[in-house]
Amino acid sequence: MCGRFTITSPPEAMRHLFGYEGQPNFPPRYNIAPTQPVPIIRVGANGAREFVLVRWGLVPSWSKEMPTTPLFNARADTINDKPSFRGAFRHHRALMPADGFYEWRVLSGGAKQPYFIRRRDRTPFAMAAIWDNWMPANGSELESCAVVTTEANETLTPIHHRMPVILDPKDYVVWLDPTTPLKELEALLVATPDDAMEAIPVSPDVNRVANDNPALLDPYLAPPLPVAAKKKEKTTDDRQQDLF
Repeated sequence: MCGRFTITSPPEAMRHLFGYEGQPNFPPRYNIAPTQPVPIIRVGANGAREFVLVRWGLVPSWSKEMPTTPLFNARADTINDKPSFRGAFRHHRALMPADGFYEWRVLSGGAKQPYFIRRRDRTPFAMAAIWDNWMPANGSELESCAVVTTEANETLTPIHHRMPVILDPKDYVVWLDPTTPLKELEALLVATPDDAMEAIPVSPDVNRVANDNPALLDPYLAPPLPVAAKKKEKTTDDRQQDLF
């Protein structure tokens, strides 16, 4: 899953990487949490990319009321089936910029150790996101979003079994294009290569949403991660061979 993330790169660097118009000034954030305003990049009415702030926690356009539990993650394997996400996946896709995200590993005894996960080359990246526009009975409007998640790669499996879908820059156009066939979209919803990311143990101070400062990213002494078991490749059953 993805329940906290950071955006610390300068606005100009973000604009250059994601190619949106305008020059919004989004301050560095070190502990962004669900229900807070987050930036996404989407295709605007004029066909150009735009940077907008929306609520992190999707509220489907057809919903009669605000969900009691924020829908901040959408599973890749069910995103095209679940009513809460299906429409947004087909019609309202976006990029959610980030420099890293946090995940928690459950230790023996039940304690949780947070990790900051970033690209090894320290560059910002885009998480696959969906958004929607909700109009409650009072006539106001609320735009909101969710991050798409998939099975974790081998680097992150010892920490958590899910991770956000991190798009390759060459796939930004495909993801944002409203005419992209569903099969092509689903092919993008896979884990990042194992060697692309690194996980750094950080202070439990990140557990408190009110804490939002650079010190949250400082390395923290924690028990070493177990070695992830490699996924077994399918092999031919020798017993079947003996029959033919």
